Amino acid sequence: MGANNYNVSPDGDKWKFQREGSSKPIKKFDTQKDAIDFGRPIARNQKAEFTIRGRGGQIRARDSYGSGDNFPPRG
Repeated sequence: MGANNYNVSPDGDKWKFQREGSSKPIKKFDTQKDAIDFGRPIARNQKAEFTIRGRGGQIRARDSYGSGDNFPPRG
């Protein structure tokens, strides 16, 4: 995964929004929803992958806002 990808994951009783590969969160939140609402527009703007993890660490959702090529070549 590239350095321009972002995650929402649990951090004790809080939720953190963090750039992948960084040791420090960008911001912490009281709820997962608040972290998602903050992080999704940033990931979209940066054309990054956005991963949401649940309390157990499992991936709940993954959105890719890559190049915006909605019409890949046939093959």
